[in-house]
Amino acid sequence: MTTIDFSKFHGLVPAVVQDTATRDVLMVGFMNQEAWDVTRRTGFVTFFSRTRNTLWTKGETSGNKLQVGRIWIDCDEDTILVEATCLGDGVVCHTGTRTCFHELSLAAPDAPPVDPAGQPHVSGTASGTASGTASGTVRS
Repeated sequence: MTTIDFSKFHGLVPAVVQDTATRDVLMVGFMNQEAWDVTRRTGFVTFFSRTRNTLWTKGETSGNKLQVGRIWIDCDEDTILVEATCLGDGVVCHTGTRTCFHELSLAAPDAPPVDPAGQPHVSGTASGTASGTASGTVRS
């Protein structure tokens, strides 16, 4: 079994959550050893809140829990990728959207277009890209 190196960032590692079915990136949080252990034991994504200094299982109050499908560890053993299914109404972000990644900041001139809602990926297209256009402007 792969180990996680919690020593590099004050006992925390980034945990990227990706939708199992669509491959959309839903959110990023941080895990410490305890959050990692709880996630593996319960099958629901649990993070360490840096602001509250405590564990929190995503969706424990809203019902929009993230059920673990698979967990991947990067080559440096210091970042986690969680493939998960969002239970409940499918809202992941605290702003009420499905994903926390909804604002396009920069698009290269040859970047694939995004859908009209600004989502970075829409499933079901042949190339895996969305329909629509990307502006290529930078917001500060």
